[in-house]
Amino acid sequence: MTAPPADVITSARTDAALAVRGLHVDFDGPAGPVPAVRGVDLTLRRGEVLGLVGESGSGKSTVALAAMGLLPRTARVRGSVLAGGTEVLGAGEKALSRLRGRRIAMVFQDPLSALTPVHRVGDQIAEAVRTHQDTGRDQARRRAVELLDLVGIPDPERRARAYPHEFSGGMRQRAMIAMAVANAPDVILADEPTTALDVTVQAQILDVLRTAQRETGAALLLVSHDLGVIAGMADRVAVMYAGRVVESAPADELFAAPRMPYTIGLLGAVPRPDTDGRPLTPVPGSPPDLRLLTGGCPFAPRCPLADEACAADEPALAGTGGHVAACVKTPGPEPYPVPEPLPPARAADAARDELPPVLRVQGLAKTFPVLKGGVFRRRVGSVYAVDGVDLDIRKGETLGLVGESGSGKSTALMEILRLAAPEAGEIELLGRPVAALTRREAHALRGSVQIVFQDPMASLDPRMPVGEIVAEPLRAQGRGRAAVAGRVPELLELVGLEAGHAGRFPHEFSGGQRQRIGIARALAVEPELLVLDEPVSALDVSVQAGVLNLLQRLKHELRLAYLFVSHDLAVVRHVADRVSVMYLGRTVETGPVGEVFARPRHPYTQALLSAVPVPDPARERARERILLAGDPPSPVVRDEGCRFRGRCVLYAGLGSAERSRCEGLRPGARESGAGHVVACHFA
Repeated sequence: MTAPPADVITSARTDAALAVRGLHVDFDGPAGPVPAVRGVDLTLRRGEVLGLVGESGSGKSTVALAAMGLLPRTARVRGSVLAGGTEVLGAGEKALSRLRGRRIAMVFQDPLSALTPVHRVGDQIAEAVRTHQDTGRDQARRRAVELLDLVGIPDPERRARAYPHEFSGGMRQRAMIAMAVANAPDVILADEPTTALDVTVQAQILDVLRTAQRETGAALLLVSHDLGVIAGMADRVAVMYAGRVVESAPADELFAAPRMPYTIGLLGAVPRPDTDGRPLTPVPGSPPDLRLLTGGCPFAPRCPLADEACAADEPALAGTGGHVAACVKTPGPEPYPVPEPLPPARAADAARDELPPVLRVQGLAKTFPVLKGGVFRRRVGSVYAVDGVDLDIRKGETLGLVGESGSGKSTALMEILRLAAPEAGEIELLGRPVAALTRREAHALRGSVQIVFQDPMASLDPRMPVGEIVAEPLRAQGRGRAAVAGRVPELLELVGLEAGHAGRFPHEFSGGQRQRIGIARALAVEPELLVLDEPVSALDVSVQAGVLNLLQRLKHELRLAYLFVSHDLAVVRHVADRVSVMYLGRTVETGPVGEVFARPRHPYTQALLSAVPVPDPARERARERILLAGDPPSPVVRDEGCRFRGRCVLYAGLGSAERSRCEGLRPGARESGAGHVVACHFA
């Protein structure tokens, strides 16, 4: 398209707050243009929420950046983006500066990168106000304080004088939302605004977005990979695949009756906190390389319903009643194949007390020094990272360990994996106290517990072929060359890879395949306990489903015990037999996963579970939420009372006598039936 003069934005008649027509985006590459968006049409009306979903690389964020005119110079853009009737594409920097913040505003995924670190938060918001409004400096600062108060930041006047690094992640995102709504824009673009946040903070941010949209009347384009978030927020949903919209419908209709097999697969791959461990429906394969598309449906190589008709031409969006899908089989009579459920876990065949213990942790504590001084550093305090953790895992059992960031989950894992005497408390592995182990005994026992890390690429040596990576633990245990050569192909096939993949390097695999390699490496020495530290948090939901199904199958076949650490409670509900909840270094509730999720006793657990989004619009919007106030207290202060009371809804309603008990007495763990233990005076 022909660009207008650099300082001019052209106008056109439209009733939409945002209208995207025929948007194409290519990026310059060494071998020529690389397509990212291929003919996207979107319409967003004032006051409406449109959810944009799809796997990584589908083009969601590129669409949002194009709508803001923020694509890099290496991007070649065609089509039209009208924001309130004014053309964005081709506009110059001066014109875009007048448009951004006034007509259209954006909330980015990483607020720390979006905020300038050397300027106070209030000054940055005031600058956004003064850019578009004829107002004085003092009035703009007062407006910044009002906006911080609007988005729920406590003591906004003091916080306005703080720098971004002094804010928590959730508070930084609130500040970004305050900046976005400062000039009452017509459109708010939110690009994965809750991805890096805990579920409790995510609930707060979504509530703030709702408030901000209600106060401004703006339209909201919400880009997210979390279908539960989309179910609770969106009026309409557009699903993207291979740079195109492949299905669009009102949210209720799309979740109840999806038509495109890709959408069906995405919804089937999502673990739900309100169901048991049914097999998930992974979407096989990987998204296509858009440079190599030759015609036909781009999803056909991954589609279990594809036939010859799908290879002829790329289907266009078609349908009635506002529900359109790009599929020649829509609506088709063929059911989408669902994996067969596994037989009941062996751990359930016997009473839990009769199963051999694998890991027992009692009263675990770990502190870190707070040092002060330059040349001569001295200890001036302690960080109480872990301050009373209890865990119990039996053979063939999965224990889910959950809690907010900073609750001490990772520190507890490291203490367990050290196989050394803890600072305080007891750790027993396979019935043996680790404090009594000699160095040789600890080395021999180390093969019994292995770990799978969060980031599969960071945990695999990029210079080593996969076969060598998998073989490394075997060689560390002194296995012979012939035994190693025979074991590596078995392990690769066990996790769903081919034996011929042993000669490839990690960068040649997808994210899900790399995580399977990490699992194969952990299984090499036949451990009794597998520690899984956020093993699927870096994966798309479609890939995540395949890894979770694999873990369930391996647990059943090998009778493994898992310690599964995750911030995603829906995933924990899917994989775990029991769950243990941590808050600020302490275990506050433990029990069978079905019992804890159905009848949580501790106020913190209740708040966590109420914040977990459900991919069902009707249920998600009808649920009651418990929004936690503020952030957890500093772990530097060791409070002898209940450490949760400052955020506890139950504590707020107690009388003075009951409150003094919470303030001065640490709650002890007490049984509430069926192995359900809770540490709360008034649970």
